[in-house]
Amino acid sequence: MKSHDLARSEVSWLRALIFTIYGTSALVASYFPLFYAELGFSRTQIGYIYAVGPMISLISNLLWSYASDRYRTIKKILFILLAGQILMSFFLSMTTQFGVIMLIITLYYSFFYPVLPLSDSLAISTANRHHRNFLSIRIFGSIGFAIFALLIGYVLSAIPSITTMGVSMIIAGAALFFTLFVKDQAASVARVDFSGVLSILKQKELLWFLGCVFCLALGMRMNDAFLSITLHDLGAGEELIGWAMLMSAFSEIPIFLLLTKYGSKLKELPLLLMASLMFALRFLLVGISDSATSVLLIQLMHGVSFGIFYVTAIRMLSRLIPPQFQATGLALFTVMWSSLSGLCSGAFGGMLFENFGRENFYFAAMGTALLAAIGFASRYFYRAKPKKHSKEFTS
Repeated sequence: MKSHDLARSEVSWLRALIFTIYGTSALVASYFPLFYAELGFSRTQIGYIYAVGPMISLISNLLWSYASDRYRTIKKILFILLAGQILMSFFLSMTTQFGVIMLIITLYYSFFYPVLPLSDSLAISTANRHHRNFLSIRIFGSIGFAIFALLIGYVLSAIPSITTMGVSMIIAGAALFFTLFVKDQAASVARVDFSGVLSILKQKELLWFLGCVFCLALGMRMNDAFLSITLHDLGAGEELIGWAMLMSAFSEIPIFLLLTKYGSKLKELPLLLMASLMFALRFLLVGISDSATSVLLIQLMHGVSFGIFYVTAIRMLSRLIPPQFQATGLALFTVMWSSLSGLCSGAFGGMLFENFGRENFYFAAMGTALLAAIGFASRYFYRAKPKKHSKEFTS
């Protein structure tokens, strides 16, 4: 009974930590762009700032994961990263110059991005040790994202958006506090096997899959970067932006649960095709919408677009990649889905939004989703004759 109570306490503190960490993600994704807009930055400048994050994540994730492996600790690394976020938030609150903010936000992102994979790794280790379902811990991240997005919206509607960095310091401070009570684990972050990169990249099916993923990710990252700006331009206050983020986050939870239970019974390529078409429809509707309320309701499509795609893509990737190269394959997927697509969408999306307007911006995002849909459809309807010892991108 005593060991059971200790396990429950350990899991509870970890859930609180993950809940709060994803609250910081809600702030960064939804309200940092408004903070930059309040400072008077152009849409192009905001795009450049957004692009810095994915670019720096390519390096920072590897460096901090290596440090975690090297010193056999996740807890201490998380403590350093959260302390770094607090310090950089303080410096961001002290300046309004674009060049200085670019420098500081680069350092901020180097502390921000590694927190998520390391906290997930801690959750996986804890779940395995106590024979719990990882999802029963990780789902508190989605709940935290949704609730914090809503609460932050109401807070920032009552006080100036310029105080966003103060809110950032408070949330990171709360996560830092919870870190003190979680049980440390030796790092279990999978190392990337670079020797396997050339081997797996010889698979045409995998290259086609990653290309489709990149096209779809371009549109989604464009939307991520400028959704709050779009809502703001349509007259939404911070509280309505919070509701939009909450609806997006909560819409994906039932999809995750359903696909976890029944997804293996469905073919992968039709699901990916459907998700791509839902993304395209979603971006089209946002592009032609003329009210913040309609954009808010469109966020309910997040579950059937992102939710279906993400779960199915991970499942398909695990089938296409040999077990000994899983870490390498996941790294390549992350580069396409998050880092490279975020860098490109941020660098060029801001200029597109500023020079051609919101409608054409979202029409371009729709176009990238349709390219992905065409790619998945062509692979589904064209079934090449299987070759010996090769895996086919078919389902």
